[in-house]
Parts: sequence; structure tokens; C-alpha cells
Amino acid sequence: MPVAALHPLLAVVGAGRRRARRHRRLGLRASSLESPSVASTALNGVAGAPVERKEKVKDDAAAVEEEKGLDALYDDGFGGVTVKDYFAAAKAVSRDDGGPPRWFCPVECGRPAVDDAPLLLFLPGTDGIGMGLVLHHKSLGKVFEVRCLHIPVNDRTPFEATSFAKTPLQPILPLLESMPSEFHVTVPYLLSFVMGDPLKMASVSIENNLSPPETLQKLSDSLTSMLPLLSELADIIPRDTLLWKLKLLKTGAAYANSRLHAVQAEVLLLASGSDNLLPSGDEADRLFKALKNCRVRYFKDNGHTLLLGVNMYRRGRQRDFVTDYLPPTLSEFKKTFDEDHKLFHLALSPVMMSTLKNGKIVRSLSGIPDKGPVLFVGYHALMGIELSPLYEEFLREKKKIVRGLAHPILFGTKFESSRQESSRLDTVSMYGGLPVTPINMYRLFERNEFVLLYPGGVREALHRKNEEYKLFWPDQPEFVRMAARFGVTVIPFGCVGEDDVLELVLDYNDQKNIPGLREWIESVNKQADRVRDSVKGEDGNQDMHLPAVLPKVPGRFYYLFGKPIEMKGMNNLVRDRKSANDVYLRIKSEVEEIMSYLKRKREEDPYRSMAQRALYQATWGVSAQVPTFEP
Repeated sequence: MPVAALHPLLAVVGAGRRRARRHRRLGLRASSLESPSVASTALNGVAGAPVERKEKVKDDAAAVEEEKGLDALYDDGFGGVTVKDYFAAAKAVSRDDGGPPRWFCPVECGRPAVDDAPLLLFLPGTDGIGMGLVLHHKSLGKVFEVRCLHIPVNDRTPFEATSFAKTPLQPILPLLESMPSEFHVTVPYLLSFVMGDPLKMASVSIENNLSPPETLQKLSDSLTSMLPLLSELADIIPRDTLLWKLKLLKTGAAYANSRLHAVQAEVLLLASGSDNLLPSGDEADRLFKALKNCRVRYFKDNGHTLLLGVNMYRRGRQRDFVTDYLPPTLSEFKKTFDEDHKLFHLALSPVMMSTLKNGKIVRSLSGIPDKGPVLFVGYHALMGIELSPLYEEFLREKKKIVRGLAHPILFGTKFESSRQESSRLDTVSMYGGLPVTPINMYRLFERNEFVLLYPGGVREALHRKNEEYKLFWPDQPEFVRMAARFGVTVIPFGCVGEDDVLELVLDYNDQKNIPGLREWIESVNKQADRVRDSVKGEDGNQDMHLPAVLPKVPGRFYYLFGKPIEMKGMNNLVRDRKSANDVYLRIKSEVEEIMSYLKRKREEDPYRSMAQRALYQATWGVSAQVPTFEP
């Protein structure tokens, strides 16, 4: 590889969770350096029969499935393995057996749960152990054929890096060279101050829903148990090996830097903002400009040992938004909705209702079919504020991902920087978002997915003042014809509550009259992919901008999914445009009626006020479902 990552390197090659017990023995499968696709020897030197990487899985009747894949909220194992497991595994494999560098596959990775999983190669850091992915073995093994490189302690194979000349270790290298061997045991403690954030590494296995005293106690216990492990670094990286690798990095950096211009492959850099060993942030800036096809994800609060302190394995470019999509894991779901969005959802206290086939409205998603294909068509609230509660409820109650069709600008890279942090846009992709195109909708229906479509698009989500709950649907019933072709169940829905949460201060019309903002809006939309250029009037005005809003004391959000419309057996709509348009207008009318119903009924809700909801939850508990109006 001509370029070393800012941290131990992950390279993806190819196309396109039980909770782990602490201190369990970490198993390894190994292969020679020449053939990462064939496993032949164990790291402890015990020989085994060669096993081809692509075994005859389809010949094993027990392993045959209709289609391999991952269910929503699958267990990725994150939090079940800790830094202590890293030290245990590193100590086990650090003994020099005199062999060459070799590739191995951690047993925890198991067999990929997806078809045609690409090969992922992990190149180790200075330690050479190859266990830097220990926190991610199970999660990565679900979607990759993982191979890690192990370099024996006395091996002298070259390794390359790009930013070693700028490391804070440079002033102490002469001291390391002249230090008596008996004092080498102090080096791990010195390095511990620059290698990473002990608090982040210690908190990996601590649950997030604990009380502050419980969290503090568990964090204290975890830190205390980690300190004795630092002394083992001296055994993992002996003095001679450390000196050799530090000197090697000097020449390796020059070699790698001279060849950056030749790198054509897609590169994803994971950069730490609190790296005290290497200037990762500055190096990300440099490589972002030097590499032709590079993206960056910046973790401002993480230290040098990034892979031992964050769950980040899905930070990558998806080749195909339909077939390569990975559903959110259980740990990602908890991080999103039990941490990041928890207060937001508590403040909104969303009410989810659906309509049964007999027309009865119930407070649940019971009226939603369990199997697809299903198309949800509805009103897009201001700035898409309604999406997060909707995604959460479908995952909690139905264990279903709703694939939202969104504006292509949300998935582009034109506006990314070298300090790009994980954002709401990454969350959109994680929970099923993909660019709105006819072919994407076609392929989702083909796979019997749950699909979310907003015919009003950007014009509806970024509406002007006094336009809340107004539909901006084009006169194009194309989704009706496609739904009829696949026998899709169409469910019209509406949501109200944005006017109880946000106050629109500066809309599109206001901003177009402000110098500077006007030019910025024009520049952004000139670079963005255009949607609905053929649609005339306001329905086709899909200009992107950022409305200026002020928060209100939250009211409440109300959702109602209408009676399902079965399109099965309506093949005549595929060719009969008039009949298709009639169905289209019927769906639009139902969405408008749903919102009128919700606006009227919310006046009857005794808990529409946040104060009343807070009083109820103080009495019955935060997790108690707050009552609402009778449907």
C-alpha cells in the first residue's frame, strides 16, 4: 500500500451479536503473508489443513437461505469487548515464533452475513500485533471477509507512514536510544499519555442508561483495571523492536509521501482531533488535498488509538444504495435514539396512529402490513423534523427499516471538507435514506421494502412562511403506476406539530433579498443535482437553502397513517394514465384530510402542553406513554 492511514490502516478489496464475555480467549485463524485468502497455520504454530476462503457454503444445506442479509437492529457486539481484551490477545500473539509476517482472521469475525462480502485488510500500527480491530471483529465480520496482518516482534519488514516527521515523539527518540534496557519498562507509561484518551477506552463497555453515580463507579473500576495492563506494553514491544520501528518510520514517511500523487483508489481517512502522538487533523487536511479521491471523517474528541475508542465501522462509501445497504445495529439504534435524540423525542412526545382495514384508528402501527412492498406517501414537515420519531417507532414496534427517498444533495461529496464530522446526513444514510430516482424506487419495490416518498420534496420541506401543511405535489402520478406494477400497498399519511415546535424567521424569499445569502443559495443550487427541472411553477421550485428558525416551547407531534390502499390487481393503471391520475388525486386528498383531522383533534388533547406531559411523566415515569385524545 502506498499510503498509510492516520491510524492502523483498513483497506477494502473487492466488489462493490451475542454479547461477548470479558477476558474470553480470542481465537485466531492465520495464513501466510503471500495468500490472505487461504488459512493454513495458527499463530501459535500449530499446523492445520488448508481451508479455502470461499468454502462451499451453498452445498451445506444448513447454511442455505433465500437471501443472505442482516435484519434491522442486529447485534454488532460493540461494548462486549474492551481494551483489556486487546491486551490479552496482544500478549498471546506477541511471542516470537520465528515465522514470517502473516495474515489471520479472528475467529470472532465468523462468516459474513451478506453475500459476496468484500475483503477487508487491516494493517497494524507500530505494535505489529494486528489486533487493533478487536472491538470491531464481530461487527466487521458480518459484512466483510476480515484479514489482519501480524508482524512478529523480531521481524524487520518495512512499513510506511506519511506524517511521522511531525510527531511529538521526535525530541525523545534520542532518549529512547540511549535509555538503559532496564528502564524500558517506564516507556509504556510515558506513551500512555499520548496514545489515546483513557476515559473513552475505559467507557466502551459502560451502558449509557446508568445513573451518574453508577456510571462514575463503573468508569473508576474500568480505569483501575486498565492501569496494570500498561506494563505489558514493554513485553509486547521490546526495546530493540521499538527503536527499529521508530527509525523505520522516518524513511517510510519519505517513501510514501513521494508516491501520493499516484494513488487512484478511493480513500477514507479517519482522523482524530485529540491525537497527541501524530498531527492527525493537519495530516487529514494535507491528504484530503493530495489524494484525488479522498473522504474524511473527523473525530474531534478521540485520541490516537481511535479504533479502540469508537464504534465507527460503517464510515464508508456505499457503492449501491439498494443492495449494499446495511441496516442499523442495536448499538447504533441505542446511540441514536437513547442518547443523541432522546431529549428531542421526550420533548415532542410523538403520537403514532394507524388505520386498520375496517377503518378503525388505533394508537399503534397495527394498521401497517408486516410485509412489503409498502409505499408511505405523505406531507414533508419543515426541515424533515418528523423523520426521526417516525424511524424510531417503526424500528421499535415493527423492527422495520423505512427506506426514505431523499434529495441527492444529501448523499453527495461536493460540500465535504477535511474536517468532516459525522452528521445528520450520515444518520439519514444509516437509517435507510437514498437518492430519489425512479430506478431506486423500482429496485426497492422489487425487494419488497418499506419505502417513504414525499411528492412535495424540497419545496414542501423548505416551505415559506404561512405555508405549513400545504402540499406541493406535481401533476405526475408516476409512483402510482409503478406501485400498481408491483402490487404495492400504498399508505397515505400526515403529521402535524411543526407549528408547535419551530418558528420560521427567515424563509427562502427573505434570504433571496439579502446580499451574500442570495449568492450562496445560487452557488449551492448550481452545484447540486437538479430535481424536477421539467415541473413548472412552485411545485418544481426545489432550490436548496437553510431556513432560519427559532424553537418554541414544544407542543406535540401527531402522526396518522391512513387506511392501506391495495394496488395488487390494478395492472390497468400502468397504461391508463387517467385512472392512475384519479388514484393519485385520491391519495393526495386523503393526506390533506388526515392533516385536517389531526389539527382538529389535537385541540382535544389534554397533554398537548409540555407542562402537562412533564407532570404526567414525573408521576408515572419518563418511559410511560403519555395519553392523548380519543381517536
